[in-house]
Amino acid sequence: MTAPNPSSGTPAVRPMPAARTALGSPALLLALISAAAFALSGPFAKSLFDVGWTPGAAVAVRIGGAAVVLLVPVTIILVRRWTTVKGSLGRIAIYGVAPIALCQLFYFNAVQHLSVGVALLLEYLSPVLLVGWAWFMTRRRPRLLTIIGGASAMAGLVLVLDLAGDQRVSVAGVLWGLGAAVCSAVYFVMSARTDDDVPPVLMAGGGMAVGAVLILLLGWTGLLPMAFTFNNPVFAGAEVSWLVPVLGLVLVTTVFAYLMGIVATRGLGSKVASFVALFEVLFAVVWAWLLLWEMPRFIQLLGGVAIMAGVVLVRLDELRGSPVRGGTFEVDLNAPAGPGGADAAAAAAGGGLSGAGPTVEGLADAGPR
Repeated sequence: MTAPNPSSGTPAVRPMPAARTALGSPALLLALISAAAFALSGPFAKSLFDVGWTPGAAVAVRIGGAAVVLLVPVTIILVRRWTTVKGSLGRIAIYGVAPIALCQLFYFNAVQHLSVGVALLLEYLSPVLLVGWAWFMTRRRPRLLTIIGGASAMAGLVLVLDLAGDQRVSVAGVLWGLGAAVCSAVYFVMSARTDDDVPPVLMAGGGMAVGAVLILLLGWTGLLPMAFTFNNPVFAGAEVSWLVPVLGLVLVTTVFAYLMGIVATRGLGSKVASFVALFEVLFAVVWAWLLLWEMPRFIQLLGGVAIMAGVVLVRLDELRGSPVRGGTFEVDLNAPAGPGGADAAAAAAGGGLSGAGPTVEGLADAGPR
């Protein structure tokens, strides 16, 4: 355990215990399943866009429908465990605002200014942001395998997105994309917490309810254009009822995907889970091939191999450093504060995430350098 250092004014960073895991753990499998489910949102949404839906309408139905589906179990949990979970309601609200609602809003705004490929690339910078944030907060440099794995995964992501062609770039679009990356990083950090009593169903369902309210308010004010139609779209080469892609968005790519993602992230830690999530882009290419007949190029397949190699390296580095799940680091804000960016950043990060202070999950080595 690292003790507070009054002379330096740096908040104490305490490694927290965690459960054992392995390279082929169930959590890793659940993370891959979650990524595959999230990736289906593209084909489902595209079929709705083709018949006149706007992105804002798809997001509203996706999040709002998920909130309705999870309403009963969320209500039961709140009634039965109110005294246990009431202290975490603020964190659940933040989860609904940043990782759920704002992440999608920022991404769709980025797409208005940039190509889809560049916007996706910016959003999936979240693993790099997490490693950098842990490096900054803990003052511990990531191990070499993590650095190599991160570089491999990012290079693979560029190849999968096939950014070699002509791309549109704008400052506004880049800022929107970076905002989506920050929200994505918040998703992994908040989902990875294991030191609380908030069940995944409550975290996902409560977050969906808050996110749906925010999205509907944005639509009502006109900041997020919304248009719905009831025309039958074409999905997987066949004309289907509009309910097919809507139910797919709600049940598969939202309820199921978020629940599996939260469970997996709590088992893997936010660093490994964020790198595994890069497979969503590869799965998106595969689903586009199977459902939309959009054949992947060789360079995209090569990128998938690079992403897989990067995830394996990061995972091996995690297991090499410790026989337990990636370490959890709790920043002690009660340590004497002094001048400097680290204290201000730690204080800002702690605003409302948890009464115990923020955590940086599994992003840095707990052992000596």
